[in-house]
Amino acid sequence: MAERRVNIGWAEGLHARPASIFVRAATAAGVPVTIAKAGGAPVNAASMLAVLGLGAQGGDEVVLASEADDAEVALDRLAKLVAEGLEELPETV
Repeated sequence: MAERRVNIGWAEGLHARPASIFVRAATAAGVPVTIAKAGGAPVNAASMLAVLGLGAQGGDEVVLASEADDAEVALDRLAKLVAEGLEELPETV
């Protein structure tokens, strides 16, 4: 299993707009990805309700993970998106 630990770069955390951006990127990743608050249970990263349900705040550490064989690149892109708190999806996602 591949995983990335990253701190949330959005000041408001994974709420509303940031969560929407993240979920769209996770869906576009092409591999199943989970997200969890450090020490918490993982949820489907492509589910808006599940991501909002994490209650992840700005600066919180989250764990992105996938069991897919080709998940490394997708996890790197998602980790960068979360860490930098981008306001739009980059073209590379």
